[in-house]
Amino acid sequence: MIVSVVPSQAQEEHAAMSAAMSGATPGQFAPEPVDIPVIELVHPMPGFPSERRYTLVKLDDDGTLCALRSLEREDLEFVVVPPLTFYPAYAPEIGDDVVADLGVEQAADVLVLLIVHAGADLASTTVNLRAPLLVNLATRRAAQVLLDDPDLPVAAPLVA
Repeated sequence: MIVSVVPSQAQEEHAAMSAAMSGATPGQFAPEPVDIPVIELVHPMPGFPSERRYTLVKLDDDGTLCALRSLEREDLEFVVVPPLTFYPAYAPEIGDDVVADLGVEQAADVLVLLIVHAGADLASTTVNLRAPLLVNLATRRAAQVLLDDPDLPVAAPLVA
């Protein structure tokens, strides 16, 4: 079974992500927060083999810009955004192996996030469409997934 996260689910994703955010402010670090939902990576992010526990932290008022913050290293976080605002037609298809790894039972449980590469200015800032971060909101299991679509860029402009 290949699951496709369709654009109509993007609005729900954004609302779910905002609801799942912690109240921590940028720069705060809580090594073992009790009230912050923990996201467990089933496979570590490339280059960070030991870090598997993260949380999402809002960086702006509406939750569009977020940090995926490590709970194991206070100096490690990835800026992420939901695709809806920037790429509303983005609907990645994920394979059976990812569905099994994350314990996905329905596509609506999958939160899609794009990892941001900050440029010198907004015009040179990019997102990775080829390797989104997928979070199962029901299990809080997550993985960065390399999609099989060679037409998806690893450095797409954040804004056109």
